[in-house]
Amino acid sequence: MIIKKYQGKTESEAMESAKKELGEGIVLMNVKTVKPKGFSKLFKKAYVEITVAKEEEREVTVHRENVAVSLSSSQSNSSVVKTGETDKKSSSKAEERLLEEKLDSLHSLLEQQIQRREDISVTEEKEENRENKDTKEAKENKTETEDKTKAVLSLIRETVEENEVDLKYADAILDEVEKNLKPNMPMEHILSNVYQRMILRFGKAECIEPAKEGPKVVFFVGTTGVGKTTTIAKIASKFVVEEKKKLALLTADTYRIAASEQLRTYANILEVPFRVIYTPEEIGEAIKDFAGYDYILVDTAGHSQNNDKQRDDMADFVKFAKDKAEYEIYLVVSATTKYKDLRSIADKYKKMFDYKMIFTKLDETSEYGNLLNMKIYTGAPMSYITCGQNVPDDIETFNAQSIVKKLLGGK
Repeated sequence: MIIKKYQGKTESEAMESAKKELGEGIVLMNVKTVKPKGFSKLFKKAYVEITVAKEEEREVTVHRENVAVSLSSSQSNSSVVKTGETDKKSSSKAEERLLEEKLDSLHSLLEQQIQRREDISVTEEKEENRENKDTKEAKENKTETEDKTKAVLSLIRETVEENEVDLKYADAILDEVEKNLKPNMPMEHILSNVYQRMILRFGKAECIEPAKEGPKVVFFVGTTGVGKTTTIAKIASKFVVEEKKKLALLTADTYRIAASEQLRTYANILEVPFRVIYTPEEIGEAIKDFAGYDYILVDTAGHSQNNDKQRDDMADFVKFAKDKAEYEIYLVVSATTKYKDLRSIADKYKKMFDYKMIFTKLDETSEYGNLLNMKIYTGAPMSYITCGQNVPDDIETFNAQSIVKKLLGGK
């Protein structure tokens, strides 16, 4: 297996360079635009970098202990070193500190707004000398408490709106919080109350679990371009390399040759069976052939949510597997897709079957509101999120606490 990177002004130019060196039969695995940083950007232009793979004519044995190195795409033209656990923990701690700093920043902003309100209140007090002092103080104390609470809730509302949370859902959460607040509740208690209720809205993440008996058949569905194939490769890599599970990779995507070849490449690297299936009956044959395996992961054709024929064809594969093995369906959607389009996608698939959700491309957006919007809109469990192209590193189990902190922390 040959895996190399090539650069060019455009994707086509980079592909031409790859074909000149490696010939035909190469598989495009990744495309990214590289922008110069610092002073370099004054003199250099952005360029396209592609990662391609090609089967060598002679058979090459890839040992499992080297799989993690082969799969990564950041260290060299032919292999990439998997990020160490220590680096992951350090990155996780750094991210956690950043999130806490954002919450502290929100806390400080609230205090500043409330202080301004208090200054205005003091000025008004000097002008109102005609009212009874005791009655006035009682009214002011009540008003001050109400103003502080409303200021906190108002700023939280603005913050989550900036993160593209649907205001219908934001107002429902904030109304619940306001109804259950006690008088003179400190600001941090209000913020904590909102935080907890948003976490409860997300619920517990539900990821792929082994079947009680036989292989678990897992279908990945979704529209074109959301990263289904790469997501499958990441999940398969973790099962094979980290958990030492036996699995097979199938693809029912007979519309795009590149997609099936990409999955075939990953299967070769992982040293797991790969099969293209053309009819629903072939799902039954695969379940029988891989009866002793832990998982059968099935890639399906990506298509528009409005293409009823392709969607129905894909549903036939699921129906045929229904009585032959335990199965699950994961709807893969991009965090960069507009909320209106996400609702349309969710509605089309919900008509056919229940699913769990995987969100991809979190590294391509700074607003995470659609995750909360879709969870509340569909009621479907969250499972995984992905944040980059590196296999198998850029995937993790959905963490409600982390996402909610980002929603409350603003941009």
